[in-house]
Amino acid sequence: MTSKAPAYIDACRTGLLDERIEAARERLKCCTLCPRSCRIDRTAGETGVCRTGAEAWVSSYGPHFGEEAPLTGTGGSGTIFFTHCNLLCLFCQNYDISHGGAGDPVSAGQLARMMLSLENSGCHNINFVTPSHVVPQILEALKPAVEGGLSVPLVYNTSAYDSVDTLKLLEGIVDIYMPDFKFWRPELAEKACGAKDYPDVARSAVREMHRQVGDLVIDAGGIARRGLLVRHLVLPKGLADTGKVMQFIAAQVSPHTYVNIMPQYRPCGRAAEIDGLEGYPSRSDFAAALKAARDAGITRLDEPRRTFMLA
Repeated sequence: MTSKAPAYIDACRTGLLDERIEAARERLKCCTLCPRSCRIDRTAGETGVCRTGAEAWVSSYGPHFGEEAPLTGTGGSGTIFFTHCNLLCLFCQNYDISHGGAGDPVSAGQLARMMLSLENSGCHNINFVTPSHVVPQILEALKPAVEGGLSVPLVYNTSAYDSVDTLKLLEGIVDIYMPDFKFWRPELAEKACGAKDYPDVARSAVREMHRQVGDLVIDAGGIARRGLLVRHLVLPKGLADTGKVMQFIAAQVSPHTYVNIMPQYRPCGRAAEIDGLEGYPSRSDFAAALKAARDAGITRLDEPRRTFMLA
């Protein structure tokens, strides 16, 4: 348990945040922020896989009460849904946002005001959803947000398709990392996302996240303050190789990692193009995934929530 202030407050005070903003913006000129390494000049309006130029796009923001209990608490998690994505899963449950581009460009000032509005409404944290392609924009907006009084933890809610070099720009700034480790097999990652390197990238990213923030720390009120929370979406017929993902986490990250095994997969977007992903996971699929996590030695599993599943 802890009451320590979020890391980014010291980063702003010491000038570290200014250094990270400058370094991140520099990477936009020949973009290598994520593993796609498009190497285009986003500061000049060029766009690559993520279709995002110099400004971040936001689809929506507001208190979210469907996240994990340590994030939601009583006031909700202050989610900011960024438009577009660097991974682009064909089955994305937010397909209209990630693939369809639903949203609008926002300035650093506008993004800062969103953060402050969420905290002022009682949210326990600021939850950046799909942030991998807009790290410079987040950092730039964070400074006026801190100057305006922002004081709740930052959550980096990601697909885990993150560059370790970019994650290092967030050390001492992000309080809670929440990656969704999706696939173990390169072949499925290639079919679903055009990213055969996803499993290797995700393993490196999760290890780096844990190195920075450690296991999830929850305060006396049950609210997460700092640390790693790993999500894993159960796919039909065991396609996500949950056992192998959990064995990796327990052996190479920490058996005390807070893990949420999620049963809410549904075939959205172009899921039907991939054999096996056109259906829903069954109750037995979910039960097998939970057992695999426990058998691997994971000691902190999020409490399952009520959901609609096939028998």
